[in-house]
Amino acid sequence: MSGQKTLSISQEFSEAIQQANHQQALASDPMASVFVSASAGSGKTKLLIDRLLRLMLPRPNPAGGEGLPGSLPARILCLTFTKAAAAEMAIRLQKRLGRWVTLPDDALNAELQALSVPCTVETRRRARALFAEVLDLPGGMRIGTIHAFCQSLLRRFPLEAA
Repeated sequence: MSGQKTLSISQEFSEAIQQANHQQALASDPMASVFVSASAGSGKTKLLIDRLLRLMLPRPNPAGGEGLPGSLPARILCLTFTKAAAAEMAIRLQKRLGRWVTLPDDALNAELQALSVPCTVETRRRARALFAEVLDLPGGMRIGTIHAFCQSLLRRFPLEAA
């Protein structure tokens, strides 16, 4: 009896993980407008990094036809609530991009497939080039706090803010 109970709990746990992974994949789609609210340790930062990577990589066009090119890292602004969260996002992004540079094609294909982006020669090339692109940005990726962003606007446009 306890063996059946353990199997049932294990199966329920596996189904819950699959459902959570599916929901994260939907939320990380750069074409979707989403609001994410979850407790600490639930995967919000992973979701944001996945969304950021999907935004920078070539992706299928939902309207059909030719795929969409990836966005340039210099044109992306990531805002979060705390400095710690911004720093964590920047570190995780750099680690992931750094790992992609040295991954063999099949391992990189598996990572790209998990992000729901096409596994093509062009996508792999772009994925490996992103590490250098982000490193070459003055000050790195623009990942900061909402507070700092608002302060920068006030400094740039003091008369308009009055």
